[in-house]
Amino acid sequence: MGAQTLRLVVMGVSGCGKSTLARSLAERLGLSMVDGDDLHHPESVAKMRAGIALDDEDRWPWLERVGRHLAECESPGTVVACSALKKSYRDRIRVHAGSLTFIFLDGAFDLIALRLDQRVGHYMQAGLLHSQFQTLERPGLDETDILVLDVDRPVNTLTDAALAALQPGLAPEPALPLDGLWVETEPRRS
Repeated sequence: MGAQTLRLVVMGVSGCGKSTLARSLAERLGLSMVDGDDLHHPESVAKMRAGIALDDEDRWPWLERVGRHLAECESPGTVVACSALKKSYRDRIRVHAGSLTFIFLDGAFDLIALRLDQRVGHYMQAGLLHSQFQTLERPGLDETDILVLDVDRPVNTLTDAALAALQPGLAPEPALPLDGLWVETEPRRS
């Protein structure tokens, strides 16, 4: 990607490992990292703590803050962990951020629910996972700026796959392009 500022959004439902992968990528690429949760208004955090799902009115200002953060990042770039569940949410980020790449961590409900049940100290209630999966719009072929990775892999493997797709030659070759989307070479297990 040369001297271009690298803007990455690691996306997916709560508990899929967004923050973990974002930190790993930021460390390996020498980028800054921000957890999108830190860009929520306190009122939105309070709603989620209470087990109340956010609506679009709660999300629009947050998505704009995420997009502006990406747009204003300095070289070499930044990684943001952000759910970005709907195409319209990703489009809102795109409008504000400019050129960027999304990394979608896709996985089975049961696996992610198990991870959420084991997580402590986070305000996102495990009961909200159903609403996140209902809201989720998996990327279509028209979203050519999205790398899709299966969460059922160790973080180092996911990091290597993302690096191979973003900067060929920096990592092993675990990913292949397919109609504008990147998918792992191993099929996802259900």
